[in-house]
Amino acid sequence: MRLATLADGTRDGALIVVSEDGARFLPAGATMQHAVEDWAAMEPVLRDLPARLAAGGGDRLDIASLLAPLPRAWQWLDGSAFPTHGELMQRAFNSPPHTGDRPLMYQGMSHRFLSPTEDVPLPREEDGIDFEGEFGIIIGDVPMGCTAQAAMAHIRLIVLINDWSLRTIAPVEMKTGFGWVQAKPACSMAPFAVTPDVLGDAWRDGRVCLPLTVEVNGRWFGHPNGAAMAHGFHDLIAHAAHTRDLPAGTIIGSGTVSNADHAQVGSTCMSERRAIEMIDHGAPQTPFLSFGDRVSMTAGPFGSIDQRITACPTPA
Repeated sequence: MRLATLADGTRDGALIVVSEDGARFLPAGATMQHAVEDWAAMEPVLRDLPARLAAGGGDRLDIASLLAPLPRAWQWLDGSAFPTHGELMQRAFNSPPHTGDRPLMYQGMSHRFLSPTEDVPLPREEDGIDFEGEFGIIIGDVPMGCTAQAAMAHIRLIVLINDWSLRTIAPVEMKTGFGWVQAKPACSMAPFAVTPDVLGDAWRDGRVCLPLTVEVNGRWFGHPNGAAMAHGFHDLIAHAAHTRDLPAGTIIGSGTVSNADHAQVGSTCMSERRAIEMIDHGAPQTPFLSFGDRVSMTAGPFGSIDQRITACPTPA
């Protein structure tokens, strides 16, 4: 089942069910947040709609009319579950290696997720504008102390995310020991949130086993596969819920999708490519992004993120 959120003039939009080909939709009479909060009651209602769409029902869908599937969330927790990405960054910047088997995770901005086609306004080019392609999940209510085994039952939907980053600000904030605020603006989401069954064999052991393809200004940048997570999404849920409940609508990210054979499959963020260049050539060669640049991401049934970076308007 593919779900999306139609812009309707409200902050949360209107939940819709989308046909398999992404061309038509039917309204669900709720919001995405309502659906994940009351999943036991809402899921049977939602699952009745794809059959009507398959029979030719519904209205034509314009991707430009969509918000992010969950336009704002109670919580956004982003992991770093791909070891190759961490190892490359540590080698390039001579930083201490991550030790132990605890997943890495931080809590980011959650009150707004950008739609898949809207411009991305940012204040300055010199902040080191970068993208990070990753997969994410939207969960139901999770009790404190939930185990990884039990966590799988709480995964409601899977999404594709571009976690925008400002790389020259990030090291300054990290040195404070308090984490990121300015270095992590609003993330973007691909148009469709899908139930795990839509992925079929590509959903294995809490991992999205699909290539995530990134293009910058129409040129291929990478297509690493999400199967290489060291910790599956169920592990990330258990880690986050160790000392607190997680409310329905929490979004948890995988972190930058990265593969060991990066020379062949490329990367899903510019900082990783620059790290590889530093290791191979002694200095980065790929510049960060500029105003006017376009970044697109696509993977399987999630649809595409396709956005242009713009200068943030000066406040009145």
